Amino acid sequence: MSPSPMATDSTRLKYISLGVLVLQTTSLVLTMRYSRTLKEDGPRYLPSSAVVSAEILKIVACIFLVFRDNTFSLRALNHVLREEIVKKPTEALKLAIPSAIYTFQNNLLYVALSNLDAATYQVTYQLKILTTALFSVSMLGRRLGTYQWLSLLVLMAGIALVQWPVEAAHPPEQTEPSAGSQLVGVLAVLAACCSSGFAGVYFEKILKETIQSVWVRNIQLGIFGLIFGLMIAFVNDGEAIRESGMFRGYNSLTLTVVLLQALGGLVVATVIKYADNILKGFATSLSIILSCIISYLWLEDFDPTSVFFLGTALVIAATFLYGYEGQAKAAGSLQRV
Repeated sequence: MSPSPMATDSTRLKYISLGVLVLQTTSLVLTMRYSRTLKEDGPRYLPSSAVVSAEILKIVACIFLVFRDNTFSLRALNHVLREEIVKKPTEALKLAIPSAIYTFQNNLLYVALSNLDAATYQVTYQLKILTTALFSVSMLGRRLGTYQWLSLLVLMAGIALVQWPVEAAHPPEQTEPSAGSQLVGVLAVLAACCSSGFAGVYFEKILKETIQSVWVRNIQLGIFGLIFGLMIAFVNDGEAIRESGMFRGYNSLTLTVVLLQALGGLVVATVIKYADNILKGFATSLSIILSCIISYLWLEDFDPTSVFFLGTALVIAATFLYGYEGQAKAAGSLQRV
């Protein structure tokens, strides 16, 4: 018996979603890493400036999505923005905390990828599964199954192996990061994982308590993110901005990074309804594998070891194990787009 057209369309959408998830996750990490290590004649772009640019682009994109949801009516758009944002400052202020954390996290990711190769970053960043799970238990009262707790232990073991100091037999041609800079990268990833877990669960709690559109909520997040981003930019890079401007060192690669960071989450949010937890596990696994391959062959800043491969296998297995049990229970926590 041949499958129905509806089933065929559903399967096609799932595979398209898988491709989009893998492409977005892998391309963002690799382009960000490449942009932070590429040797250039002039000054390199400021990460804090890229974060601000991404927030501006995200706000514009979310406003357009609200415009689309209101049948492209300017009057309806103006009404929604006025009623849901301008006239509800208390509701908007609830998002100041997660927005500040997300902005801090976005800056941390640039620090991490300036000091770690893309493969190590990708694997280590999966620790956000652990932090999200723990915050979900403590803040939302969510209960985890036996296999999910087991997967978290496997995840920690895998990441510990990935970070295990092993002298590579064939060091890459480029100068490897010093122990100090690698430590900075690892600490930045760990801090980003903690902030990601807390902010994601906090945002989910707010979404469950209100009936506002997720796009409206993201506009509110973006406005606060823009404010906090500008504060971080002028505190950390104020002198450089005064001398060379906010957009110094921008080129096509920088704009690609900003575009991927701003719109990538929106694309994922659009397709995620077609992707279950197992499919997201596949996407994460393929993204890690692609990052390892491209880091080794193209960026040439990664020399894998047997211990790294073992740790990566454990992380991938933990991702599948956690998502498999979660498939039978409630969906995983909502994330900011």
